[in-house]
Amino acid sequence: MTRDEQGLDRERDAILAALRPVVDSLAATFGPLCEAVLHDYRSPEKSVVAVAGSVTGREVGGAMSEIGMRVLARGERATDEWNYLTRTGTGRLVKSSTTVLRDSTGAVFGALCVNLDVTAVSQAQTLLAALAGTDAPAEAPVTPFGNDIDAVVDAIVDTQRLRHGRGWPELDRAERLALFRGLDARGVFAVRRSVEQVATRLGISRASAYHYLAQARETETAPEPTPKGEHP
Repeated sequence: MTRDEQGLDRERDAILAALRPVVDSLAATFGPLCEAVLHDYRSPEKSVVAVAGSVTGREVGGAMSEIGMRVLARGERATDEWNYLTRTGTGRLVKSSTTVLRDSTGAVFGALCVNLDVTAVSQAQTLLAALAGTDAPAEAPVTPFGNDIDAVVDAIVDTQRLRHGRGWPELDRAERLALFRGLDARGVFAVRRSVEQVATRLGISRASAYHYLAQARETETAPEPTPKGEHP
């Protein structure tokens, strides 16, 4: 590591240290339905360096979620995402905001995330809509997340595979490329060793997984729409 790289690492550490009290203050301000999470993306497998509150079950030392993978995949093109809705695997509706952290060179190295459990608000809104005879709110997408990054990747692969409705052997070449394109769009391949993990999950060889990923990135077909509203 060069002296400049060491200096940037110290700068990033200082930014994260300054934000740790903010994590506690956010959760204290919004109460038990709020969770604040501070991520250091230099270590994707254990990116959570501070957390207050418990909405998604995150713990210090836990892995990044799908949105973190997408931030890494986008690199300098990553942007803040505020006030989006998603649903946890247990059915809780969550409103979230993600603020990307950059160092003085503009490089993304982490994120400050806030998750607010709005399940009760949504239930009341649905009831009022039914009484008023209007449409109920649109269903929010389910976001795979967890403290183990392997579990997050597996969940994303399974979700993407279910979108095609058939097993890998039944997919034609275009569908296989679309599956890999979708995984790439969701940031899965920004995680180290994820290609090997995807290959294992799909029951194919590592060489085949690398081949399909390369072909998916080369194709001129537009990527599949990325589900909106994943929370950190």
